[in-house]
Amino acid sequence: MDISCTAFEKEVLDKIAIAARSLHTPSYVIGGFVRDKIMGRETKDIDVVCIGDGIALAHEAARQFNPVPQVNFFKNFGTAQIKIEIPSAGNESAEEQLYLEIEFVGARKESYNYDSRNPLVEAGTLEDDQNRRDFTINAMAISLNEADYGKLLDPFGGLKHIEEKIIQTPLAPAETFSDDPLRMMRAIRFASQLGFSIEAGALEAIGKIAKRIRII
Repeated sequence: MDISCTAFEKEVLDKIAIAARSLHTPSYVIGGFVRDKIMGRETKDIDVVCIGDGIALAHEAARQFNPVPQVNFFKNFGTAQIKIEIPSAGNESAEEQLYLEIEFVGARKESYNYDSRNPLVEAGTLEDDQNRRDFTINAMAISLNEADYGKLLDPFGGLKHIEEKIIQTPLAPAETFSDDPLRMMRAIRFASQLGFSIEAGALEAIGKIAKRIRII
């Protein structure tokens, strides 16, 4: 795995990979964790997408840890979360203890009604899941599968866009922003936080469909 994970993070990912293999469920780390590790930024959450049942994977992953963490799951959304205590340097109080939050979800594809940003969701492939992501820098995934463990899957050039400091959408900007207008606000936030520029076509699309923000 050619990103700057800590030893603790690598151990956590290895345990998730073991759980995924035991269920025969192809699984991937996706989104912000991948982006931030490539950029050398600290992060305290990991998103795992699997081709299968995310809740079942969360329960199996939890069993790899000692003590076994509680699994919080949301059946209607097909998502689950566990929190793993981050090893301390020995000088933190109980109130200061930090946790790594891991969210599990099955890969999905989404469709939207024009007057709502709440998607209609159905099971999908990794490609479907990457297509629905807001920006190319958040669509990168890392395989947790035995055949290609640690391989970066970057169909939209997110790594190149990190290097170029560009915010770009995976699909046509107008489609991405119209589906979920909150993404327009996220584009501005990411550009401000990371010191990136919004790609010209994406910025133009924001201007053209700015009124869609009213449904937020």
